[in-house]
Amino acid sequence: MNSRGFEYGFATNRYQTGKTEMPHPHAINGHFNSEIRLCLNVPGDAPYHPCREAFPAGDVPRSTVTHFTDWDQSIVYPNTRRDIRISLPENLDGDAALLVCQDGKDYVDSAGAVRAVEVLDSLMHSGEIPPTVGVFVDPGQSDSIPRQRNVEYDTMDDTYVTFIDDEILPLVEKTVNVTLSRDPAERIAMGISSGGICAFNMAWQRPESYGKAISHCGSFVNINGGHEFPLMVRNTARKPLKVFLQSGEGDVNIPMGSWPMANHQMADALSYAGYDHRFEFGTGGHNRRHGGALFAESLRWLYKDSGVGRTAEEDEKMQNEILERMRALA
Repeated sequence: MNSRGFEYGFATNRYQTGKTEMPHPHAINGHFNSEIRLCLNVPGDAPYHPCREAFPAGDVPRSTVTHFTDWDQSIVYPNTRRDIRISLPENLDGDAALLVCQDGKDYVDSAGAVRAVEVLDSLMHSGEIPPTVGVFVDPGQSDSIPRQRNVEYDTMDDTYVTFIDDEILPLVEKTVNVTLSRDPAERIAMGISSGGICAFNMAWQRPESYGKAISHCGSFVNINGGHEFPLMVRNTARKPLKVFLQSGEGDVNIPMGSWPMANHQMADALSYAGYDHRFEFGTGGHNRRHGGALFAESLRWLYKDSGVGRTAEEDEKMQNEILERMRALA
């Protein structure tokens, strides 16, 4: 785990296939996957600072954070241990909206780039988002697989969201005595890098559970097939999702792929398929600074009716117009 909370299977020029970490044999066209380290702090990050909501006013009620250390009861990921943090709003009455955050430690850091709990508290106090429980989950660690993060986050199936829904959320409800909303419109998945594609995949696999996703510098590249997502989005019937993407000019560009290009391709695919989405492309690198600066705004946008996505009726109208144009060419 480096100083910014990322844990990469390829940080020392290695990559993971399935659950086996393999050495990358040599540089490719003069480049290494380990160049990702050069993108963690770039000059383009300078304009980005935590949003003002990350500094709650004195009258803002503060959430209580419960911290589990080395939780090791998973059946989905046996023989792993991880830290889990739960933020519970003060005086919660009724069902709570949900934010599930991958790489939770760094998102919940009160001195970090995002300061997620502080932002949640500010926006709940102003009434701009519903009362929300934050679940901040760290990637697993094990003695046999020191870098479990890519195994969990970069899969293209429903294993990880099953882990969250079947193991972590029942633990949350029991531990802090809360009932989480089952309405997907009140359930958000969020993460950065591999955690970003993981957040999108959670919603993609279980739109009935997660109707919203925030991906910061998402790894829609060829780690474990993530580069296929734009094509999948284009060729799969639109799902009831609202998606916030963020990347930047200084994001990663290595043999595994270009993060800026991959996120542009995802945004293009979401637009093509008629999704309600927003893509913020800035000057920053592969870190949370730009995403943190936008965090309050991203939550506001997710809870507004932005009118960006297409309806089924609009799909049909567009389809008929395309057919008319094609007939005119015949």
